[in-house]
Amino acid sequence: MANVIDIAGLPSERIVFSPSPLAELGAALHVLSEPAHHPGLHGWATATASGLKPDLADRLCEADFLWRSARSDLLLPAAPGATLTEELDALDRIDDETFVAAAFEIACSTSYSRQTPSPLVDAGERARVREMAAARGPRQAAFTDRMLEDPDGLRVWLRRLLEDCDRAFFADTWRRVRIQLAADARHKAELLHHKGLAEALVAASAALSLSEDGGSIVVDKLAGGRTRAYGDGITFIPTTFGWPHLIVVHAPGWRPVIQYPVATPELPPPAALELVQCRLEALAHPMRMRLCRTLARGPHTTGELSESYGITPPEVSRHIAVLKKAGLLTTRRRGRYVLHQLDLASVARLGSDFLEGVLR
Repeated sequence: MANVIDIAGLPSERIVFSPSPLAELGAALHVLSEPAHHPGLHGWATATASGLKPDLADRLCEADFLWRSARSDLLLPAAPGATLTEELDALDRIDDETFVAAAFEIACSTSYSRQTPSPLVDAGERARVREMAAARGPRQAAFTDRMLEDPDGLRVWLRRLLEDCDRAFFADTWRRVRIQLAADARHKAELLHHKGLAEALVAASAALSLSEDGGSIVVDKLAGGRTRAYGDGITFIPTTFGWPHLIVVHAPGWRPVIQYPVATPELPPPAALELVQCRLEALAHPMRMRLCRTLARGPHTTGELSESYGITPPEVSRHIAVLKKAGLLTTRRRGRYVLHQLDLASVARLGSDFLEGVLR
C-alpha cells in the first residue's frame, strides 16, 4: 500500500521545503512518549524526561494522544513559521470546529481520509467521539470532555503547555538543530530547482518517489491514502527526531504535508515494504529455512544441498530462486560450480527493516 498525493499541474514554486519549530516540537514530544521507537535518541529522551518538573510531565501525559501513536495535523503546519510563537499564533487563528476535528482525527476517527462533521456541532459525532475516547482510558476521556465543553479554554491550556515545553527543554534543542534543518531544506529546494522533483524526493527519503507519469508523489507506507495538492501546494518538513517515521498529512481539504527524517550516516536507508514482505514470505517455507541454516555456515552447490536434504536438484533450484529473488543469497561461480551462500547482512537487517516498515 502507499499514500498517493496528486500533484498534476502543480507548479514547482508551490512545492516548499522548510523547517518548522512546531513540527520539530511535536516530533520531540513523540520521542519522549515512545522512546522505544527511537533507540538512537534514548540518551536525549532519558535526560530530558528526568529533567521535567512533575507538573509539566503530568500535563504532557494528559495530552499525549496528540503525538504518541500518531501525530495530530495541528502539529504539522502547512505554512511553517520562523519561530514557535509565530506558528502557535497561526494555530490560534483556526476556528474551533476545524481545530477540534483535527485534534480528534488521530484517535477518534473511523477514517482519516473521510471528512467527518465536527463534534462541536454534530450530536452523533460528539457521542461517538466520547465513546471512543472512553475506550482509550480516563485521561483521554477527561481531555475529550474538556475540549468538547470548553474548546477555547482547552486551546489556551494546550498553547501554554507547548510554551512551557519550549522553556523547559525545546528552546535549547531547537537552537542546536535548526541550522541543520534549514541547511537540509535549502539543499532539497536546490535539488528541486536544478534537477527536478524526482531527485529531491529521493534525496529526502528512499520511501518517496514520483510516479511514472510525474503526476503523483508516492509515499511507501503500510497505511494507504490519497489526496490532492490543492492550489496552495505541498510542504516538506525535515526533522532530526523523526526516524523511522515518515509522517504524511493527507486529510481532505488540508494542504498535504510530509515530515521526513534528515538522513545521517548512522541511519540505514529504508527498505521497500514490498521487499520486506517478499523476504518474510521466502523464509516462511520450512525447507527454505532449513536450507538457510546450511547456507549461513558457508557456500554450497545445488548438488550438495540436494544430497544433504534428500530432495531433487530442480526442487533445490526452485527454493534457491525464491531466496535469491528476495535478496537473501549471494552467488558466485568457482569453475563449473555455482556456490550459494546466505547474505547475513540482509538477514540481520530483516528485523529492523520490518520494524521500520510498520513504524514508517
